[in-house]
Amino acid sequence: MIKVLLFTTCALFLLACESSAKKSALEARAHVAELAKLGREDVREIRQGMPQGGAELEKLLGPEQPLDAQAARDALEKARGRVQDLRTAKSTFFALAGPDGVVIRNDQEQDRMAQKPLFAAFPALKSAVDGGYVEARGSLPEAAEVRGRPDAQWVAAVPVRVGGTTRALFVTGWSWSAYAYRLQTSLRSSVLAAQKQHDKMPLLYAFVIVDGTTYATRDSPDVNIDTVTRAKLLDTARGSEPVSQELEITGRPFGLAGGLVPELGPSIAIAVLRSET
Repeated sequence: MIKVLLFTTCALFLLACESSAKKSALEARAHVAELAKLGREDVREIRQGMPQGGAELEKLLGPEQPLDAQAARDALEKARGRVQDLRTAKSTFFALAGPDGVVIRNDQEQDRMAQKPLFAAFPALKSAVDGGYVEARGSLPEAAEVRGRPDAQWVAAVPVRVGGTTRALFVTGWSWSAYAYRLQTSLRSSVLAAQKQHDKMPLLYAFVIVDGTTYATRDSPDVNIDTVTRAKLLDTARGSEPVSQELEITGRPFGLAGGLVPELGPSIAIAVLRSET
């Protein structure tokens, strides 16, 4: 009798876990679709706002005006304030660099990027000097937002021309770990706002997968990052339709979903881990 009870209890527990993971996976797919919309809008703000910001900088940077760190920071603040898309942009930095790609100043209180060469980290930005708007991916340690884990960045730049000559590059971007935090914070706020009085808040983690590397927030456990990486969502993702899996992490049922976001670039996906509490 005891064995039967134990077997029945275990079976019910396994069914409950399976049901929980199934629900989590289904909800995670919806979360990914929601975050993909945010990603598309975030990129739209940059693509439309940066050329306008570059035009404002052309008015602010006279041909005879010294382009030192303080002048660069003042100009960045004024130019961004004049462009609505840049005021609301989710970038982790805006910066001015010389035509040689060396950063003059960014808009952060503590500027770790000053005097760092952008072209070494983001070779594609070189084409902005004699061209127009350019996007690039790469890794500049001084633009990283986490320590002890790999981080990399998505950046965009436009030339600032004065008197027909490129005086500077207007550059912006975000680190992938910081962008994962932006997505995760937005998702948790959205889920919390939709909850009813006695609903339990699920565990939620957001990730950005770039060429198979998983970027996460500071509070995301290493085991979660490893699990997302091993799941290889990019191998099964097709188009913008999210894909999902049911899995277990440290004995807890989770649903994992992910989907490509081409607007962020090729081979880039947003992923969500969810577990019911």
